[in-house]
Amino acid sequence: MKGIFSVLVENKDGVLSGISGLFARRGYNIDSLAVGETERKDVSSMTIVSTGDQRTIDQIEKHLNKKVDVIKVRRLDEPRCVELETMLIKVSYSQTNRSSLIEICSVMGAKIRHVAPKNMVILITDEPDTINEFIELVRSFGILELQRTGVIAMSKG
Repeated sequence: MKGIFSVLVENKDGVLSGISGLFARRGYNIDSLAVGETERKDVSSMTIVSTGDQRTIDQIEKHLNKKVDVIKVRRLDEPRCVELETMLIKVSYSQTNRSSLIEICSVMGAKIRHVAPKNMVILITDEPDTINEFIELVRSFGILELQRTGVIAMSKG
């Protein structure tokens, strides 16, 4: 089972360390973690994705709510939220397959951010499954480097 947590926290030193320490001490895995300021400088938003059985996901929520620096915890229901992730990927190409790579980018909504003589840096922002599909489509060209942000999520309602 996948648990997606939207956590508002005080934006101060040590909060991220405290949250990650909670996961480490309890043996919970963090599949994805994204943190950034909100519209308020003193509040940050964390999107934490973890997996486990129902009991584990419930325990994570309970322990997050006990943290002093946590303002609010919301568990997001996957079908009722928007999940996005951003990826930069450097892919090699040759003169013979360059146009195929450009076409894949166009069809998938990816943007070419830098072109070098033998590789391209491509940016794509989409749902995690679509990002995974894109990786598989360009794998045969040769992936030189890949960076993913982790999921950010928000309730639709």
